Amino acid sequence: MTNPEVILQTSIEKGVSKVNKPWLAKWLLGFVGGAMIALGFLADIRVSAAIPASGGSTLIGASVFPIGLIVILLAGGELVTGNMMAVSTAAFAKRLKWPAFWKNLAIITVANVIAAVAVAFFFGHFVGLTHSAVFKTAVITMAQAKIQASFWQSLVSGIGCNWFVGLAVWLSFGAKDAAGKLLGIWFPIMIFVATGFQHSIANAFLIPAAIFEGGATWSQFAMNLVPVYLGNIIGGAIFVGALYYYSYRQALK
Repeated sequence: MTNPEVILQTSIEKGVSKVNKPWLAKWLLGFVGGAMIALGFLADIRVSAAIPASGGSTLIGASVFPIGLIVILLAGGELVTGNMMAVSTAAFAKRLKWPAFWKNLAIITVANVIAAVAVAFFFGHFVGLTHSAVFKTAVITMAQAKIQASFWQSLVSGIGCNWFVGLAVWLSFGAKDAAGKLLGIWFPIMIFVATGFQHSIANAFLIPAAIFEGGATWSQFAMNLVPVYLGNIIGGAIFVGALYYYSYRQALK
């Protein structure tokens, strides 16, 4: 594992690279990113719903979920919550302007959400992986727990979530081999899922999955997405990006 000063430099370079990707690459990799997070959540539901709560279902399900970010960071993909951290460090370092940060988030967000909703419909509802009784109940119960949170609860939960996601991406930048990246990603993501924090793109799979099963509405999805997304920005760009940039920026000079 490299030191934090080197990780900051890597993050800045990655942030610049993400903004400078061709338009088509952003959309395609954004679709991959959203799909991988959704498939990781689908696996979480399939595993945890089949295990009694007393059998550690939450922890076991949370241990499956990180596969999505692992694929994104090792095989390739764009995830807006990770970009909230990486691209923000490049903006703080004045390697790109803040409008470029917001434009990148907008493009990747739309691609991520389209992919997550598509997975919810095609792999969840159409194939039937969220349609049978036990899994349908689990999806609706989990979605309603997130929907019922207040605006401020959702926002703060979003901060906690992307603090961990940002740290997972940060650690992956510092790892020197695939095994180190895997471990650096796995544990922060597992902890945010086990804790119950809210991730905007994961919710873009879960809540539409509940909608397709008759257990939620699109207006509820929109009302949840806004505060969670804002919280994710704060968690990634402020609690990781700004915190580490202003802690270690002297090493850049």
